[in-house]
Amino acid sequence: MTKIIAELCQNHNGDKFILDEMVSAASENGASFAKIQSIDSNELTHRPRFDEGLIEGGKTKIIKRPYKDEYNRLKKLDLSYKDNEKFIEICHKYKITPATTIFSFSKINIMFDIGFKFIKVASFDCASHKLIEEICKKNFDHLVISTGATYNREIEKTVSIVKKNTSHFSLLHCISIYPTPLEEANLSRINYLKSLSESVGLSDHSNPEKNGNLLSAAAMTYDIDYIERHFTVLKKDESKDGPVSVNPKQLADLVNLTKLSKKELADYLNKKDIDLKILNGNKNRDLSDVELLNRDYYQGRFASTNKKGKIVYNWDDTSTLDFN
Repeated sequence: MTKIIAELCQNHNGDKFILDEMVSAASENGASFAKIQSIDSNELTHRPRFDEGLIEGGKTKIIKRPYKDEYNRLKKLDLSYKDNEKFIEICHKYKITPATTIFSFSKINIMFDIGFKFIKVASFDCASHKLIEEICKKNFDHLVISTGATYNREIEKTVSIVKKNTSHFSLLHCISIYPTPLEEANLSRINYLKSLSESVGLSDHSNPEKNGNLLSAAAMTYDIDYIERHFTVLKKDESKDGPVSVNPKQLADLVNLTKLSKKELADYLNKKDIDLKILNGNKNRDLSDVELLNRDYYQGRFASTNKKGKIVYNWDDTSTLDFN
């Protein structure tokens, strides 16, 4: 049966009571994992070209996302070492598996020492092969790698690295557009990922208010192991990721879909007013302009600083690592 990863992301707004409520609600409504993110505002990199962005001929060439605004937003969301420890305790209390996404070299040892066993690498680090090599050196139980906005050659190199170090990994099909239009879903890419890994899944960024769990349901026909869905207990307009997040009822509905037989799932999809060919799309599709813009911004968004004050990006040579 497909397992659900409730991605709590930034929907806690830095409020530890909301975070507790989110874990409780995720567990109560059937998710197998509650996942946070190892984001540290102090590791946000200042790249001046994104302060102003660039539009030429009415077309966006560089995303505008000023550093100071983003830093101030993220600063309110930081989770300390003790907060991460507490998160694991909360997950154990509510009987749900804790997970986190690692965004920089400096967080690998920290997250391992805290006790996380289920780790994710975000789409924009799928091609950060040095980061992935370092993660694989730790004895995490399972590594999940999202593959949005990444070229096939990069995915294949990542898989070759991971396979040398562990057999416990999964690849998630992902479209790095927020929210993801159904016509951009290209679910047939899942079959490509299956040729690389025995365990695959979907990171679903579609709009649940507009599309419900349709995209996830269609993905389940590919016999996938995981579905990751952003999750919130707040109103959808009360957090940045709210518009692509499911609420407790929508999460419960998604979990119920995982319990359907193949015939029941087919009947469910046949009743929907959508041509499944649109969702399946093209296994060999090109990255869209929106994904390329997001790739440009998010790759290198976070980086560590070593003892010598050198910024270490996730693709840098590991000889530069020295954080303790």
